[in-house]
Amino acid sequence: MSILDEISQYLQDGKAKTVKELVQKALDDGIGAETILNDGLLKGMGVIGGKFKRDEVYVPDVLIAARAMKAGTDILKPALVKGGVKAAGKVVLGTVAGDLHDIGKNIVRMMMEGKGLEVIDIGVDVPAEKFIETAINENAQIIACSALLTTTMNEMKVVIDAAKAANIRNKVTFMIGGAPITDSFCKNIGADIYTPDAASAAEEALKVCLKAG
Repeated sequence: MSILDEISQYLQDGKAKTVKELVQKALDDGIGAETILNDGLLKGMGVIGGKFKRDEVYVPDVLIAARAMKAGTDILKPALVKGGVKAAGKVVLGTVAGDLHDIGKNIVRMMMEGKGLEVIDIGVDVPAEKFIETAINENAQIIACSALLTTTMNEMKVVIDAAKAANIRNKVTFMIGGAPITDSFCKNIGADIYTPDAASAAEEALKVCLKAG
């Protein structure tokens, strides 16, 4: 098994300390930072994402794999910056105003980061203006809104209307998700993409960013 396969496998197993050591060893052996990222860390997280989508692993498994991924990327970061490696795209992610739920949002963030995207997580109970302001300041391709309550899901339309008012609606893709959200609701409020789970959200976000790039 190559060192990159080992990194992928230990990440899937959630062995953060081992992943960290192997990433350092791969760098010391002269393997490029981008290769380690793509063929080791992202490959492993991709496997976890697929398994999560098929209900073969669960939230705790994703969390420990994401922790191992972070341990590896922390070692890689200086080399990636030096090599001029940029994220595939940028996503502003948050739970809408009035809603304090964050577990789903956090899993979406991990899955998106596992696809090589930069995610600006602006937290929970986020007013529409903050979504728009952050998207403009960060030059993000995607605004992703989460809601778990039927009472807060209409806040998503408020965010879209704020984007129109700020003249950025045609510059960003709106992704929405959460337990009460459906595809027909997505169409009704004028959002672009609804996905039923975090792994699908990450896949769609990557497609959008690659297309925009």
